Amino acid sequence: MLTLTLESDTTNKRAFKEKTPLQLALARFGHNKVAIGGLILLLFFIATAILAPVLTRYNPIKPNITKETRLQAPSAEHWLGTDALGRDAYTRLVYGGRLSLWIGLGSVLLSLAVGVPLGLISGYSGGILDTIIMRIMDLILSFPGLIFAIWLVSMLGPGVNQVILAIAFWSLPEYSRVVRGSVLSIKQIDYIQAARALGSNYITILFKHILPNVVAPIIIISSLSVSAAILTGASLSFLGLGSRPPTPEWGLLLADGRPYIRQAWWLNVFPGLVLTLVVISSNIFGDGLRDALDPRASTKGR
Repeated sequence: MLTLTLESDTTNKRAFKEKTPLQLALARFGHNKVAIGGLILLLFFIATAILAPVLTRYNPIKPNITKETRLQAPSAEHWLGTDALGRDAYTRLVYGGRLSLWIGLGSVLLSLAVGVPLGLISGYSGGILDTIIMRIMDLILSFPGLIFAIWLVSMLGPGVNQVILAIAFWSLPEYSRVVRGSVLSIKQIDYIQAARALGSNYITILFKHILPNVVAPIIIISSLSVSAAILTGASLSFLGLGSRPPTPEWGLLLADGRPYIRQAWWLNVFPGLVLTLVVISSNIFGDGLRDALDPRASTKGR
């Protein structure tokens, strides 16, 4: 019996060691039920935004101003009531998710496209180039985030593209500094020195040998940044600097419902609730990814 037990333990340990880092990360994430719940909820909101034309028959923009349709309370016909122009609040909420989620995703993608190469170049090159890039990042960080975004959108003019650009520019230091820190430790490893000795060029070393080893922190930062970008975009739209009426967007829906908060509570409660759930689910999912991809967790698992 003792021999069988030892053989079983040895087999389990061997199978565990044979798993790739990705498989280990997926296994850790799969055991995190809270993170899976956050991912499911986030995917639900994404699917709802994509399938908006299928989920509602009303027009999200066209007004229907009559005494009977204005500011109707939630009912069987209008699940979340109607707004001051007689438009179905549920329809505008579902369609508004498209713009809000795009602001979050678009700004993160733009930050990645610029911040990651800057971090790679800064960390690997060092010297005066590293100093210049990092001092620019420090300058951006010296401004409070939302105030900096408001200033930048005010300079560029209101609009969705301007909001995405402002949020992405404000987020650059976060990506570049994290990537730079990872590169500083990775570039001293033997295989990087060997690649340099074998004549690999600058671009090959950066994007073939170094970048794959900093993917984990990039994924973690990106997943955690989406919620902040969505919330910042909604804040700018609420202040009149983002999406323009009559285009539905969650922050703009909150701004439109503010004058009627006493007589039509549903115009603020439901957009605020959805925005809160999206931010919470995104943060929970990001925390789960961080725990799954944390190298220290991998070490402990071994």
